[in-house]
Amino acid sequence: MNAPYSYRGDPSVPKFADDKPVIVFDGQCVFCSAWARFVLAVDRKARFRLLPAQSPLGEALYRHLGLDPTNYETNILIEDGVAYYKADGSIRMAMGLGFPWSLAVMFRALPKAWRDGLYDLVARNRYRLSSGAARCAMRRDRNIAAGF
Repeated sequence: MNAPYSYRGDPSVPKFADDKPVIVFDGQCVFCSAWARFVLAVDRKARFRLLPAQSPLGEALYRHLGLDPTNYETNILIEDGVAYYKADGSIRMAMGLGFPWSLAVMFRALPKAWRDGLYDLVARNRYRLSSGAARCAMRRDRNIAAGF
């Protein structure tokens, strides 16, 4: 686990606004892009910033955090300089969206291995779950990388 805000000291990570939580997601996955559009629609307080993993900043963050910048097996939530992955990141995202989405906190009652196992199952099958659509839905939505 990296120290909070460790990316600020990494010259390979471009400077970016991190005063709000940042969601880094697979911008080529229709399923992940749908999640990003959902966050934009539901996040009435504009709490989150969204960033495709395939952007230069997204790739740099993946590398800095020790993740494969070509295999986006997890969304990343960077909040207060700390990176959260898999189920923990998703639960924190839902909590930040307010009621009723904040009820996702109940999933913390499950053992971490179960939560992450379920996350991994969905992540492994996300292209199939999105009907095999290969085209990135994010290309149509210019609001996704807003603020970067």
